[in-house]
Amino acid sequence: MIEIRNLTKQFASHTAVFDLSLNVAKGETLVLLGTSGCGKTTTLKMINRLIEPTSGSISLDGVDVRKQATFELRRRIGYVIQDGGLFPHYTVAEAIATVPKLLGWESETIQERISELIDKLRLPQTLLSRYPAELSGGQRQRVGLARALAVRPPVVLMDEPFGALDPFTRRQVRRELFGLNELRETTVVLVTHDVNEALELADRIALMDAGQIVQMGTPDALLKSPVSDFVRDFMDDKPHRLHD
Repeated sequence: MIEIRNLTKQFASHTAVFDLSLNVAKGETLVLLGTSGCGKTTTLKMINRLIEPTSGSISLDGVDVRKQATFELRRRIGYVIQDGGLFPHYTVAEAIATVPKLLGWESETIQERISELIDKLRLPQTLLSRYPAELSGGQRQRVGLARALAVRPPVVLMDEPFGALDPFTRRQVRRELFGLNELRETTVVLVTHDVNEALELADRIALMDAGQIVQMGTPDALLKSPVSDFVRDFMDDKPHRLHD
């Protein structure tokens, strides 16, 4: 679904990403893991052209993203950030309806989709008329995902989506969201610095340092067969457990 080849991003004298290559299969969840400043968020933003690469290529479902109009590309990619990334002056219903309206969906179809997503995300219908400031952090994150999934995009990008939540809510929300069949059938690229989160959610992990992938593989591979002291130390940084 996503193919990245020899991707580099240079900011003045700083190289944020250098000669990075990877593939993400359809329906796979790939986690970009690493410390702050390692290039993982820059890589994520280049996929939907929020940042343009200095060199290299990115293809989405076999088509170079640079050959697609940015607004058309982003309608095919859901995007979720910390705290949901919701506009403060949009109600929950208006936020979820944003992209369906841009695509010209019928009003009845939009309302059906909103109700479907609200139910799947275990949110009460009474929230639809509320604004982000009236929601809890967990509710805002659920609404942010509902907006990202509204038009059933083939790809969803997530940038530290649970970072603004307290540890208990963070675990609860991510387990609920990644338990959704709809999200499991979607190609997901998720950025985090949290080892436990990566181990819990990833089909594969790409551990990054200084703009490059140090090691990529299954959670089990990074834990049991680290290629360097950096990988071993990073993966051992916090207590964790593998998937059951």
